[in-house]
Amino acid sequence: MSEHNLILRMEGISKAFPGVQALSNVDLELAPGEVLALVGENGAGKSTLMKILSGAYRKDTGRIFISGQEVEISGPRHAQQLGIAIIYQEFNLAPNQSVAANIFMAREPRRPGLGCLFVDRRRMESEAQKLLDRIGARISATTLVRHLSVAERQMVEIAKALAVDARIIIMDEPTSALGEEEVESLFEVVRTLKEQGIGIIFITHRLEEVFRIADRVVVLRDGARVGSMPIGEATPEKVIQWMVGREVGDLFQKKKAEIGAPLLEVRGLTRRGVVENVSFTLRRGEILGFAGLVGAGRTETVRLIFGADPKDSGEILIEGKPVTITSPRDALAAGIGLVPEDRGNHGLVLTLSVLENIVLPSLDRHTRLRVWLDRLGLLKTAQEFVNKLNIRIAQLQQKAMFLSGGNQQKTVVAKWLALRPRILIMDEPTRGIDVGAKAEIHALMSQLAQEGIGIIMVSSELPEILGMSDRILVMSEGRVAAILDREEATQELIMAYASGEKLGGAHGPLLASPAAL
Repeated sequence: MSEHNLILRMEGISKAFPGVQALSNVDLELAPGEVLALVGENGAGKSTLMKILSGAYRKDTGRIFISGQEVEISGPRHAQQLGIAIIYQEFNLAPNQSVAANIFMAREPRRPGLGCLFVDRRRMESEAQKLLDRIGARISATTLVRHLSVAERQMVEIAKALAVDARIIIMDEPTSALGEEEVESLFEVVRTLKEQGIGIIFITHRLEEVFRIADRVVVLRDGARVGSMPIGEATPEKVIQWMVGREVGDLFQKKKAEIGAPLLEVRGLTRRGVVENVSFTLRRGEILGFAGLVGAGRTETVRLIFGADPKDSGEILIEGKPVTITSPRDALAAGIGLVPEDRGNHGLVLTLSVLENIVLPSLDRHTRLRVWLDRLGLLKTAQEFVNKLNIRIAQLQQKAMFLSGGNQQKTVVAKWLALRPRILIMDEPTRGIDVGAKAEIHALMSQLAQEGIGIIMVSSELPEILGMSDRILVMSEGRVAAILDREEATQELIMAYASGEKLGGAHGPLLASPAAL
């Protein structure tokens, strides 16, 4: 790649934190109109490198060139002035403000003359609408952000970047909360930006996306650049080997488990306006995948089963006996555990230690006479599951906030396994974790199924759904669209049901007889 054609060159970037060398002599190049996939395991240094580029961190050593000119980025505002914008996984939007107000926040156009103290709202909305139209976003600039979907909010973030004339846009895990249709819409926007000469650094854990959208891939491992290759020359196996430093076999390590008798039966589960008449059966040792587009009602359904949200009607049976679940405490008593999709806010207390997080739901089981805690028992339980799940920590007292995404996720799983559940619900179990940790989570799920635990797995990743599920329940608009056997399911068939293109037929409607499910 000719240096004269580069919009960005980072040369010999190093950064150390107390006790940790986060980056060691890293190089990175980006051309105008190029999509560069930046990949690596959690802790590889991707975020640190991008925070240096976006001005959040100062580098220790190295040089940065923008369009051939060496720059010393002093902070986020300076980075923005240089044409660098970053879109974080967690959006930075004001929900009660309009789309236009968010796009031009702190840079609102003013009325001319004596009215310069007042925002020119009409001009602001007009300019915002032009930016939205430029990326093909079908959103009104006057809409309040709180009324937008996740995918639409992402479009607003991209429009914000264009509003500051960004020439380099960093997208950090942009598809983590999107379904397949939303991902394709995002990719269309990325292609549009490419045509306009904008360079894009695309950070993702989903390798299939790397090969769909990127022009080139750069791999970091342990703070160092270990590989770079045009996408036409790369293979998933090669990228994975670079990422983990070893060859990784099948990511979906599903082992055959004996499928037993019905464990959980759900009949006519309904929460008006959200979930309608959902019925299915989960068997002992089975992994039942929940597929569907964002907003299809998958997470809402499992929250109803777990008692996190109130249901309007419906029946839940465990091993053939009706149970009343009106709260998570009832669900725990019935032997149901839930690994939530948002591990940071709902799965862990990040300021507590790994030990405290693992034993938190099972404190009652380690209390004598309802007064005295069995501290030795707590330690043994936590250590048992740290070992079983291969949670990589320095000590049990290490705070959860300092773990990698994969180790955080395994800690969430550990705290529910400590309760010895019969049914484990896993909502997006591998979202935002690296390929090595994904393989470990998949292997663990397979092992739990072999032990007779019934697993409900909600996932937006179709390869994961197809690779790990014994059967697949497809939801569309709050209803069950189909339940497919592993052997007959394909991505195309799942998407046809999920998008509502395929209704009825051989697999639907499937609600007449719960026993048949």
